[in-house]
Amino acid sequence: MQLLLKNIKQLVTVSADGNLMKAGKDMRNIGVTENASVFIEDGIIRWVGPSKEFPDKMKKDADVIDARDYVALPGFVDAHTHLVFAGSREHEFAMRSQGMTYQQIAEAGGGIMSTVKATRAATKKELKKLAAKRLDAMMKHGTTTAEVKSGYGLDEDNEVKLLEATKELESEHPMTIVPTFLAAHAFPPEYAGRHDDYVSAICERMLPYTAKKNLAKFCDVFCDKGYFTVDQARTILKKAQSLGMESKIHADELENIGASSLAAELSVVSADHLEQITSEEITKLQKSGTIAVVLPGVSFFLSHKYADARSLIDVGVPVAIASDFNPGSCMSFSMPLMMTLACTQMRMTPEEAITAVTLNAAAALKLSQKIGSIEAGKEADIVLCEIPDYRFLAYHFGVNLISKVIKKGTILEFS
Repeated sequence: MQLLLKNIKQLVTVSADGNLMKAGKDMRNIGVTENASVFIEDGIIRWVGPSKEFPDKMKKDADVIDARDYVALPGFVDAHTHLVFAGSREHEFAMRSQGMTYQQIAEAGGGIMSTVKATRAATKKELKKLAAKRLDAMMKHGTTTAEVKSGYGLDEDNEVKLLEATKELESEHPMTIVPTFLAAHAFPPEYAGRHDDYVSAICERMLPYTAKKNLAKFCDVFCDKGYFTVDQARTILKKAQSLGMESKIHADELENIGASSLAAELSVVSADHLEQITSEEITKLQKSGTIAVVLPGVSFFLSHKYADARSLIDVGVPVAIASDFNPGSCMSFSMPLMMTLACTQMRMTPEEAITAVTLNAAAALKLSQKIGSIEAGKEADIVLCEIPDYRFLAYHFGVNLISKVIKKGTILEFS
């Protein structure tokens, strides 16, 4: 199967030039070409360049899209989501509007545990149906790859239920899905007063089973005040690494307890949140090679401090942007909206934001050798936007500007 996108008004390749991610000033180098063509065969990009240089003999029986009205970008990669869940928490949204904090709501029995209760009560079939609808909506907004965490089960059976639902969606849905084990999301009520026993249950039973059944690529831990301590997170992540799993960490969202330093110590693939990170820890992350995944939608939704993306980039830490789509702290999966927030609230440029939702986000999932840029040899995940310029995408917020989504060379049709 062949597909030719010709006369593209503006092609944004985010060309990696053989690198797996971009850092520092290179994040602004997004490779813009006007009047460009992209040739795709069997889901793989075979040729990219100015339309006038395209060798017509390659075309053969290709379907052709005249893209003279479109800006083309790599499909967006959302490297941090919690999209498999049941229930909703709009009542907590109303409580926050009256002055209650995220922590106060959690201490009153809401927060993560509210979603855990609803998710435990749902069947795997029900969870898959809910998640599939969300995945469809995400793709309409240009997301072609998403990381999906467990973490709303918090016991062996329900965590497995969530991971199995995610794995089944991985094979059934056009979205590229990367499953992550997050039983260390919060402490379940049945382990009240014996948190170390829950850490033992994760390390001795849940992680080995997850690794044996290949249910997740990553292991993640919510390391913060009121959740998992640095020592507990270290124990869990080192156990996961010993089982051959890659590691991530929720770090420094609510308070700084040393989670970013732990991320650097263990050279985790990504440290996510980072709202409370210090300049010293930023330097540690830069030396470790860990990717910083910032989540501007959370800061916006909870009216919290934003991560210092400007300092992270200026020091040379590769930065990715993700939505953190979840029912409590960011009920949005729009990556263009996250780009707008990154530009207006985190002092990122539109070019840096594009790199952060494509190539660097793919690197945060260890997939940038296959996706995240429009280059020959990579999978053809491309979004077309009927806009005057690539900067318009973050500028005109609150609407969906995605006109067409191409996933592995197939033009998706949405009802």
